[in-house]
Amino acid sequence: MAGFALSLCVLILPAAVWVTCTGMVTNPYRITRSELDLENEDYRSHRDPTESDYRTQNQRARSQDGERGTQCLRCCDPGEEPPPPYPTPAFQFVPQINITILKGEKGHRGERGTHGKSGKSGSSGPRGPEGMKGHKGATGSPGEPCKTYFSAFSVGRKKALHSNDYYQTLIYDTEFVNLYKHFNMFSGKFYCYIPGVYYFSLNVHTWNQKETYLHLMKNEQELVVLYAQPSDRSIMQSQSLMLELEQNDEVWVRLFKGERENAIFSDDFDTYITFNGYLIKPKSDG
Repeated sequence: MAGFALSLCVLILPAAVWVTCTGMVTNPYRITRSELDLENEDYRSHRDPTESDYRTQNQRARSQDGERGTQCLRCCDPGEEPPPPYPTPAFQFVPQINITILKGEKGHRGERGTHGKSGKSGSSGPRGPEGMKGHKGATGSPGEPCKTYFSAFSVGRKKALHSNDYYQTLIYDTEFVNLYKHFNMFSGKFYCYIPGVYYFSLNVHTWNQKETYLHLMKNEQELVVLYAQPSDRSIMQSQSLMLELEQNDEVWVRLFKGERENAIFSDDFDTYITFNGYLIKPKSDG
């Protein structure tokens, strides 16, 4: 039994010594912050050590350990304190720049940009409440008086007229009414100066045993005919119509040319032939 105990002590004791030496002894190549502070001149000038400083200091420590040899120290020996851990910088220095120092002067205002596209029109809102009735306005200035337009004529002929080889315009020798001289007595034509609707009438006396054949003309257009066949007795014959005229239109009466004997009767004492016309409604009245 004593022999077995002695053998066990021999096996356990070296292992314990090895654990103590390897687990409790600090790394001889680790350099503490205090050792680096005493040797590094840059740190005394308040500069943080760099990685290059740590490598240089570790190389110096290895060379010194090679001269004095490597020793296994027990951390539990009296009068010794364990070395502090590997120094780790508490913070990393980051340079800062005061932006307010670099701020320049305020620049000039740029040019105004182009207008953007118009957006879609929104929907109509609800109708608002009816407002209060306003005050009565002032009386306006009097307007211009209404303009009234007139145009009328009535002419007659006292001489008979017989047909010829060409058309003949009926000329008149008696003027009954001729407002503003719109009817020309020399040409036998009415000239329209006021556009609108007009009424015209023609009255003639036929000749015994002779044909009566006339046209009422607008410009060069034949509009209506006044006709009577040959007869043993003479009679009064008439024709009338309404026309819408424009400015400078002409209205007149034409005797047909002599294919057959054609004539209208009259004498120097009485007026048998009359031509009349007047304005009914000016175009400007709408």
